Amino acid sequence: MGVYSIDKIVSEARRLAREYRQATGKTLPITTEIAINDAIRLLGLTPSDRGEQGFDATMSYRGKDIRVQIKGRVIFDEKRTGYRLGQVKIGQPWDAILLVIMNEEFESNEIYLANRADILDVIEQGKNKRGALSIARFKAIGELLWTAANGLEDDGCWTNAG
Repeated sequence: MGVYSIDKIVSEARRLAREYRQATGKTLPITTEIAINDAIRLLGLTPSDRGEQGFDATMSYRGKDIRVQIKGRVIFDEKRTGYRLGQVKIGQPWDAILLVIMNEEFESNEIYLANRADILDVIEQGKNKRGALSIARFKAIGELLWTAANGLEDDGCWTNAG
């Protein structure tokens, strides 16, 4: 590994993303990488091998090891509705999606988990067959696992796989 730790690099990426947004009004496309790092670190997940497609980490959930795809979304304006999750790749091998919701400082506030069956049901019922899903809908079908205020929201259903 290089001179810097991954956490140090991600911290610097957060700072650069904030400054870039302040200077340009645009968002750097690094939200997902920050979300993956945060979810793995905060929930103690096992990262997938770099060559594996379709999922970013594994975790133990309800007594089973599951493959999770990790998505991130920065909420810049709490009053605004209509924030959406990026496209869900239905054909890839994953069991659940973790959604890391960040504030305008690119700091994680909440992490939700929703299982594949529930996500696919919502996508199939909706008009958008490309796999897009609103953040509000994801929260409604998902389970809150972690908050910045309380840490792990442990209900006994999941543990880290590492």
